[in-house]
Amino acid sequence: QVQLVESGGGLVQAGGSLRLSCASSAGLFNFAAMAWYRQAPGKQRELVARISPSGSTNYQDSVKDRFTISRDNVKKTVYLQMNSLKPEDTAVYYCNQGSTLSVPGGYWGQGTQVTVSS
Repeated sequence: QVQLVESGGGLVQAGGSLRLSCASSAGLFNFAAMAWYRQAPGKQRELVARISPSGSTNYQDSVKDRFTISRDNVKKTVYLQMNSLKPEDTAVYYCNQGSTLSVPGGYWGQGTQVTVSS
C-alpha cells in the first residue's frame, strides 16, 4: 500500500508563496507520474500540475508561470512551488500518484489546506 504524506500548506496573503511537499512510500516512485490536484469548496477536484517519471511537466492554464512542480527521486518526494498566490488558489491540495493527464492515479494523500487572503 502506497502512502503519500503532504506538508507545507497554510495561510498566506495574496502575492505570497508556499511550497508543498509530498513524500511517497512507493518502492517504484521513480517510475510513477506524480500530480497535485486541488478542490475548492463547492467545486470539483481539478488537476493543477503533473510531472512524468522523466520529468516532463504539465500545468493547468490558471497556474502556468506561477506554480512549479518538481520531484526528487532519491527522497521520493514531489514538490509544488506556488508563487504569486491569488485568493482563487484557496483550496485543499492533494498529492496523487499514478496520474495521467485525464485520470488520477489510485493513490492520494490526505490533503493540505492552502488559504490565500486578499
